[in-house]
Amino acid sequence: MRKTPAPYERIAATIRTQVAAGRLRPGDRAPSTREITRKWGVAIATATKALTLLRNEGILEPVRGIGMIVRPAPDHPAQETQVSGPGERRGSGRRRDDPGLSRERVVRTGIALADAHGIEAVAMRRVAAELGVGVMSLYRHVQDRDELVRGMAAEVFGERELPEPPPPGWRARLELVARVQWDLYLHHTWLAAITSFTRPMLVPAMMAHTAWTVRALRGHGLSRADLTREVITLPAFIRGLALSHAEESAAARASGQTLDTWWSARAASFTEVVASDGLADLALLRQDASEDFTALLEYGLSRHLDGLAALIDRTRKVPEPPAT
Repeated sequence: MRKTPAPYERIAATIRTQVAAGRLRPGDRAPSTREITRKWGVAIATATKALTLLRNEGILEPVRGIGMIVRPAPDHPAQETQVSGPGERRGSGRRRDDPGLSRERVVRTGIALADAHGIEAVAMRRVAAELGVGVMSLYRHVQDRDELVRGMAAEVFGERELPEPPPPGWRARLELVARVQWDLYLHHTWLAAITSFTRPMLVPAMMAHTAWTVRALRGHGLSRADLTREVITLPAFIRGLALSHAEESAAARASGQTLDTWWSARAASFTEVVASDGLADLALLRQDASEDFTALLEYGLSRHLDGLAALIDRTRKVPEPPAT
């Protein structure tokens, strides 16, 4: 008499079939114990036994911070498909690990993908395809996509070290760090989107820019609150302008229209709206002034530092309150 499979065995068989059929591919995340309990109506212990069985068979493999993912095994029909580009298959066969693969190569491949296609293109499977290796190979060098992105930011900021000794004067130092950041954002348009000043990535190469700003402004009479606000406000202005530049670049690529062409096509509508809605003052603006983002950066930077200079002049003789 044939033995009836236990619930955990039936669950394992279903996932095994999904892997063999390619519905779950190498590198894909397997159902979690919580998903299994919800879908099959079983206890956590049963779900755990199903995943453990598949792990022992070499079909699944645990990855820290992710959970169980599909891992092809030599004696298992699930094979990883090689990809030569987005959506382009080159045939079947499990990829071998590249003995020359390193964290640096993984990170630089992520940077190249982001530069060419945006940060959205940086997925573990896409990076593995570009390198011609299996997805699992990447996890030996980066824990997950978040760590990969942090590594990319560290690599990019590390390319432009701030000079030591710095130029004389707080204003020259802030101008330098601002222009370095702007240059990084121009060369890597995805960088501004992953930069945060409220929940920053703990990347020393990025944090060095903040420390540089603090050193430039120490001893000039600013309160600790004003010093903190300046450390946030200046790079936030640069990042905001960089985000606008990145959005405009993406819009130009997608539409095939330059900003000048876009405005020219809407000139008549703009004139009509200005004339009919009491917005005649807008006619004083030059539309072409918004095309040169570097000129906008220089204008905004100069006006910002002029205001900061006025603040420093007012507070220069006021002693800084003691640290608490």
